[in-house]
Amino acid sequence: MTAPNISRRSVVLAATAAGALAGASAAPAAAAPPPGHRLPGVTSEPWGTLPDGTAVERWTLANGDVTARVLTYGGILQTLELGGRRGRGGRGTNVVLGFDDLAGYVEGNNPGPYFGALIGRYGNRIAGGRFTLDGQQYQVPLNDGENSLHGGTDSFDKRVWAAEPVTGPDRTVGVRLRLVSPDGDQGYPGELTVEVTYLLDHFGRLRLDYLATTDAPTVVNLTNHTYWNLAGEGSGTIYDHELTMRASRYTPVDETLIPTGELAPVEGTPMDFRRPTAIGARIRQPFEQILFGQGYDHNWVLDRRTEDELEEVAVLRDPRSGRTLKISTTEPGLQFYSGNFLDGTLVGTSGTVYRQGDGLALETQHFPDSPNQPAFPSTVLRPGEEYRTTTVFALSR
Repeated sequence: MTAPNISRRSVVLAATAAGALAGASAAPAAAAPPPGHRLPGVTSEPWGTLPDGTAVERWTLANGDVTARVLTYGGILQTLELGGRRGRGGRGTNVVLGFDDLAGYVEGNNPGPYFGALIGRYGNRIAGGRFTLDGQQYQVPLNDGENSLHGGTDSFDKRVWAAEPVTGPDRTVGVRLRLVSPDGDQGYPGELTVEVTYLLDHFGRLRLDYLATTDAPTVVNLTNHTYWNLAGEGSGTIYDHELTMRASRYTPVDETLIPTGELAPVEGTPMDFRRPTAIGARIRQPFEQILFGQGYDHNWVLDRRTEDELEEVAVLRDPRSGRTLKISTTEPGLQFYSGNFLDGTLVGTSGTVYRQGDGLALETQHFPDSPNQPAFPSTVLRPGEEYRTTTVFALSR
C-alpha cells in the first residue's frame, strides 16, 4: 500500500457519502456565544466546572429526529439520540455510552475508557512512549503498561476546548471546537493548533472534520472514541450487532497490543468482517490476537479505492431494532474495540452499570505506532502543511 504523508491529504467529499454535508465545514462561523445563547438547531448551556474552576459547556445540535450533545470538556460526544422529534416531547434512543454529569467524565474517564472523547495528539499506542523524528528522540508519557496510549496522561480528552456555533447549507448545524497544544505538551514537539467541527444534517449524518497545523515537525493522529450500542445505551451486550468492514488486512499486535509491522490477511481468521458478522460469533475462539486483546482491539487496513476521498468503509447493524450505522472516512485505518475492559465499575447516562461488551468503538485513524513503523502511512506533520481528515457517521432506522 502507499504511505502518504497525512499533511498532504486533501478531503474530497463524495456526494453519495455525505450529500447535504458538502461544504458545511467551510461555512463562516458565528461569534462564540455566551452560555445559554441559542441559534436555530444549536444551543449551549453551562455544564459544571472543573476542580480548578474552569467552566464547561454542553452544546446541543438538533436536526430532524437526531440530537447530538457535545461537551467542551474533552470535545466529548455525550449523547446521540435517534428518533426524538423537537416540539413533540420526549427523547429518542441514545445510542452512545457516557456519563450524566461532568464528575463522571473527570473521574470515570481517567485514565479511560475515553467515552465519546476527542483523542490526541496521538490516537492509539506508541511503543515504549518513544519515537524518533528528524534524528531526535522524544519520550511521551507511559499510561498503558510500557506504552503510551491516546496521547498520554493529560491529553486532549481532558482539556477544555473553545467552542463556537457553525451553520451550513441545507440546514446543517454544528459546533467548532478549538485547542492549542503548546510545544512540549506531553513530550510532543511543536505548538499544535487543532480544530474539530461536529456537523449534523437533517438526514441523521454526523460529520467530524479535523484540522491541525504546527510550528515545528511533529506527529499527529486524531480520532474520536465514541462507544456505540445501537439497541440503546444501557441495553446490554453488543455481541449480536452485525459488523461489516471493507478490509482484507489488519495489523497484528504483540501481547502489549503494539503492531508487529505485518499487514496480515483476515482470510480464514476471526478478524474477517468483510461480510456482515455478529461481533460475538467468534470472539471466544482461541485465536492468539483475540487472547492478546481479550476480544477485538485491533486496527484494520481499509481497502480504499482512493488515497484521500471520503469512502464508506464500515456498517454496523443492530438486528433487534433495525438501526444501522454507516461510517465513511478519509483515513486509512479503523480501530475496532469491542469494549473488553468495561468491568461493571462505571454507571452510564441511563443509570445502568456498563459491563464487558456493552458498547463498541470504531475509531477512524492512521495506524498505531506509525512513528516507529516506516512501512505504515506517515503521521508526520511539518510547518506549512495541514492535517485534514473527515469522518461521517450516518444513522438510520
